[in-house]
Amino acid sequence: MLKFYHRENKERYNMANAIVLNTISYHGKEAIKQIPEIAKKEGFKKIFVCSDPDLVKFGVTKKVTDLLDESGLEYVIYSEIKPNPTIKNVQDGVKAFKEANADSIITIGGGSSMDTAKAIGIIVENPEFEDVRSLEGVAPTKNHAVRTIAVPTTAGTAAEVTINYVITDVEKERKFVCVDQNDIPNWAVVDPDMMSSMPKGLTAATGMDALTHAIEGYTTKAAWEMTDMFHLEAIKLIAKNLRGAVENTDEGREGMALAQYIAGMGFSNVGLGIAHSIAHTFSAHYDTPHGVACAIMLPIVMEFNQDYTGEKFREIARAMGVEGVDQMSESEYRQAAIDAVKTLSKDVGIPSYVEGLKEEDVEQLAKDAFADACAPGNPRDTTLEEFKELIRKVMK
Repeated sequence: MLKFYHRENKERYNMANAIVLNTISYHGKEAIKQIPEIAKKEGFKKIFVCSDPDLVKFGVTKKVTDLLDESGLEYVIYSEIKPNPTIKNVQDGVKAFKEANADSIITIGGGSSMDTAKAIGIIVENPEFEDVRSLEGVAPTKNHAVRTIAVPTTAGTAAEVTINYVITDVEKERKFVCVDQNDIPNWAVVDPDMMSSMPKGLTAATGMDALTHAIEGYTTKAAWEMTDMFHLEAIKLIAKNLRGAVENTDEGREGMALAQYIAGMGFSNVGLGIAHSIAHTFSAHYDTPHGVACAIMLPIVMEFNQDYTGEKFREIARAMGVEGVDQMSESEYRQAAIDAVKTLSKDVGIPSYVEGLKEEDVEQLAKDAFADACAPGNPRDTTLEEFKELIRKVMK
């Protein structure tokens, strides 16, 4: 079992350190050419291709389905996916999977496609969770999800290597986080060419989401030596490559494709913090892009947490490329780390406030963030009043 913090009582449900990763992952240009070989070796008969409508419309999904066609592999495309996938998206997907008599999944896209596919795959094999809501938190599923190949088209969520997924409850205007070892895709195929069509804004937002994963994972209560190694390397790669990725350079794209995966290797196994808790509430209430919400909150939450992080901000500053950190005082290297994050966020065009945020919403936003599954892992325990103060800092 993993070393995580339970959402309700903020206790570790198991003290053992463990790492859950894909069975196999493939990285680099033309990695998608491995997909037909995997499908044939595993004996896939009917593949359920889960991809969002824009990727289908603009031919990104076709890069993979063309390979399936060439190999004579049968598939059906499911694209009823929203940017913040809903309970209905998942339930409709389960129905479509069964009607297609599918036996496997290829999910192509960012976090939305992959989160939808994970929930579909879990419910098909664990039908007692068909309401979807009962998957919130650490769900006691018995069976691993449907065999899944995950192909990311964004460099940020790392959903292809995580045991987490997030679903929006439209009725209750909230997002809920699901944590389940049984949902991790069996195979990850991380091909930077699949990410080349991302517009600048999406590249920036997903890249800052990856940085938030790395920094929150590095400072979470459950962090340990192996995940620290992943997170520091991810921070270094993001600081080096995100600006180039936004400008669509080959080096930047390749660097970010690797960086976000490495960050996922870490945070998936130790959890996150309140930058994500608050970001989830902004996305649920205002449909704020998740990566943008994370980027806006990250430096504010870093400032809030700094006295509870020991010497870790020195290593964050070093990984961000700050020079002379060993000659800095504790307060200096902590501020240097925060400033480096702010500079990167500004350089890639992230705003400093949340559009639509109003004072009358603060109470509910704070309550939702306080109850979020990511909150207990934050290095500093956070009260409801402190959540309100943090949220007000990003009001226009």
